[in-house]
Amino acid sequence: MEIERWERSEEISEAEKKVIQEIWSRVYANCEDVGVSILIRFFVNFPSAKQYFSQFKHMEDPLEMERSLQLRKHARRVMGAINTVVENLNDSEKVSSVLALVGKAHALKHKVEPVYFKKLTGVMLEVIAEEYPNDFTPEAHGAWTKMKTLIYTHVTAAYKEVGWAQ
Repeated sequence: MEIERWERSEEISEAEKKVIQEIWSRVYANCEDVGVSILIRFFVNFPSAKQYFSQFKHMEDPLEMERSLQLRKHARRVMGAINTVVENLNDSEKVSSVLALVGKAHALKHKVEPVYFKKLTGVMLEVIAEEYPNDFTPEAHGAWTKMKTLIYTHVTAAYKEVGWAQ
């Protein structure tokens, strides 16, 4: 049942969009640090994800990862893509377009299994909730859960569109 629920994107209400954008404005003010925290937690919790990154796939130590310029650069790219989505929550075509580009690049160029997007967005929520506990109310959690589902749904749709075979 959980998989089916994940693949159904629920509509994000105007109030939820506002909550997402308000929290994101604080998160994005510390974009690189939060992005690095998200990626380090992601790689520590899901070490198999490192196989897609030649520059830091052999790093085990979170401190070494934190100092990696390549990891920091990727964190900025990830956060930039999420920022574009958050800024354009009222423009579904733009959101779809941005996430389709991300999905197609990861499917065709990087050959990343789509399940890693589900894992990464889950880690993103954990880190944001921990770093911004006063902002992460139950309502905010619900809104961000819809946001992570939106990201995963659009990215995996792009995988299907390019004929991804697992």
